[in-house]
Amino acid sequence: MVQCPDRIIASIDTGVDDALALAYLLGSTDECELGGVIASYGNVDANTAYANTCAVLDLFGRADIPVFLGSEHPSWADAFIPDAGCAQFHGDDGLGNTRLAGSGALADGACVPGDDMSGDDMSGDDMSGDDMSGDDMSGDDMSGDDMSGDDMSGDDMSVDVPDEVVSVGGYLAGDVHAHPALGACSRVNRSQSVDHPQSAMPTALASGGKRRCSVDAADGIEYLIEQVREFGRDVTVLATGPLTDVDAAITRAPDIASKLRLVMMGGTLTQPGNCWDAVAETNIIQDPEAANRVFHSGADITMVGLDVTHQCLLPQSAADRWRATGTKRGRFLADLADFSIKANLEADPALFSGGMPLHDPLAAAVALDSSLVDCFDLALRAETNTGDFNGVRGRTTGDPVGLVNHSMPHVHVALGVDSGRFLDEFVERMAEVCR
Repeated sequence: MVQCPDRIIASIDTGVDDALALAYLLGSTDECELGGVIASYGNVDANTAYANTCAVLDLFGRADIPVFLGSEHPSWADAFIPDAGCAQFHGDDGLGNTRLAGSGALADGACVPGDDMSGDDMSGDDMSGDDMSGDDMSGDDMSGDDMSGDDMSGDDMSVDVPDEVVSVGGYLAGDVHAHPALGACSRVNRSQSVDHPQSAMPTALASGGKRRCSVDAADGIEYLIEQVREFGRDVTVLATGPLTDVDAAITRAPDIASKLRLVMMGGTLTQPGNCWDAVAETNIIQDPEAANRVFHSGADITMVGLDVTHQCLLPQSAADRWRATGTKRGRFLADLADFSIKANLEADPALFSGGMPLHDPLAAAVALDSSLVDCFDLALRAETNTGDFNGVRGRTTGDPVGLVNHSMPHVHVALGVDSGRFLDEFVERMAEVCR
């Protein structure tokens, strides 16, 4: 009997390692069928993630794979601003400043309705040092007083609803850890349908491609629901960004929880986090409420967190090998790796002396081959508050209620990884997909 390839639906916030994970899946056609991609906020805003996803799929000749717009902000907020830390590790375009999807952080012409974000408004004059200078973005100016609801008004930050709750990379505007990426405040995403004009599409599509595009944020969630209802656990939902999309699907259609197989990149159980306070992991801090609900939903969940991804470091020699192919794909993948290797080495020379951590690619590989990791099953929770008897918001810990209530849902938490086997397979497969 011929073994049918695994069906994968990806929910991603397309940054550097998300793009590497996408390329890995596209090079694994014998093992998986990538049925569709839901582009969400996280490393970048949702519109940039959408444009980046389309651009990567087009580069690898897969314009046939549908791309949907997912959640534009966390479940606890009304709007989202990209975080300076994510820009540090992914570039201001999310793809290591390669500009694959356009000349700016948003693909040319892609706008959020209600914002005057045309090319003229994003000119050097409007984004000049006077408007976004170091003085204006300094630690003093980003204090709780300066980022209050009054200061987040339409006049100050191009947000036209003064009372809305704004997430800055997972932190409430005004929090000491809320550091917007430079220029990001004028691109606040709200829960509206997004128009993707022809000029926002990658060049290949504008000249006659056949991508089936979605323009409504609800579509991505509905697509996820439909896929789980149709395929059950024969489809794997791969989440490499916040769990907002998955939570929204379960909230809208509770019947899918028991049928849902989820492999997620995020969280950490035995290691420090990688956020500003070194406690929470980035994908979890974006929407701890959503993560906590998903953990308790009864879905079959494998958590691929920092416990294992920090053991899988991509060396410079891999990037050199991809570049040596001489192809556009090889140069792009090498540029992504070069950017991330440099950023991680500057951030922590001791931890990342061996290269960039392959967060999302490892999760993608585990979705195809669970034997790559050894898991510890436990009732898991994401802390949603900070303070006495609460813990620290965004941290993933064992749920103590699970110690006495053994019927609570358990999560497969990856704590061990065959890093050598994974790295060898990853580097080889990516070299093949470069050709």
